[in-house]
Amino acid sequence: MKAVEANSITQRFGKITAVDDITFAVSEGELFGFIGPDGAGKTTLFRIAATLIIPSGGRMTLFGLNVVSDYRELRNHIGYMPGRFSLYQDLTVEENLQFYATIFGTTIRENYHLIEPIYKQIEPFRERRAGNLSGGMKQKLALSCALIHKPRILILDEPTTGVDAVSRTEFWEMLEGLKKEGITIVVSTPYMDEALRCDRIALIQQGRLMGIDTPEAIRTSYGRKMWAVSHPDRYRLLLALREIQIVSNPEPFGEAVHITLHEGTAPEDLNRKLENTGIHGATIKETLPGIEDVFLELMRRKPEEKSL
Repeated sequence: MKAVEANSITQRFGKITAVDDITFAVSEGELFGFIGPDGAGKTTLFRIAATLIIPSGGRMTLFGLNVVSDYRELRNHIGYMPGRFSLYQDLTVEENLQFYATIFGTTIRENYHLIEPIYKQIEPFRERRAGNLSGGMKQKLALSCALIHKPRILILDEPTTGVDAVSRTEFWEMLEGLKKEGITIVVSTPYMDEALRCDRIALIQQGRLMGIDTPEAIRTSYGRKMWAVSHPDRYRLLLALREIQIVSNPEPFGEAVHITLHEGTAPEDLNRKLENTGIHGATIKETLPGIEDVFLELMRRKPEEKSL
């Protein structure tokens, strides 16, 4: 049995189509990621999966239960973290956790083993109001509340946005531990380093899926050599690369600019053209395409071509 099966899911809000005929499946115990910009449809899709809104069209099941007709039973199996912190700000850490345990007819003690690695980090602040916690601590509290009833699936909508790098790393280490417990995890993230931690990822843009595969398979689907061009004056380098005709798709990435070269041209040809524009000493090295590169390439294609 699949943890999630979505068939032609569509969601319209008036004249706006937020989710457009999306079909995908997630296996039990899988860590499945959605990657896409703001407005791509991730939150709407997650709210459908969490039984919070009814889709305009299509069918979605979680563990064989329909998200529309079986929503009451399903909510006992779902742990949901929305994109914004949604716990009670005026309640303490401990009061929030106790409240959610009571709602699901359980106790903190009964499932404490599941949240222990996470909750131990915020337990010293158990009497502090949730609204006074740091971003990383709020994140850990929200995850603890989502887990207290021992769900079969976690649905996490950009859980690490706005959180410091250390807390992001800790959070994903927690998810790895939960996956070992057999919990299925569906997560959205804007961070490409986090996408690499997923078993499979789905690229989504304007409500449509552009591809689903393992991170490695998506990276190798680029199909062309990619070059990283570096120079101390990166802004001037980027402007020059945009004007050189043998260069395609210059995009800044970190300290370099990623490009592809027209067929039949070589890095030496590019170096000569850069020197002719007054840019001397540029470094040109072959590099592996990232998920960002593939995503940008898919976005440039015509609508009928946007798939891996």
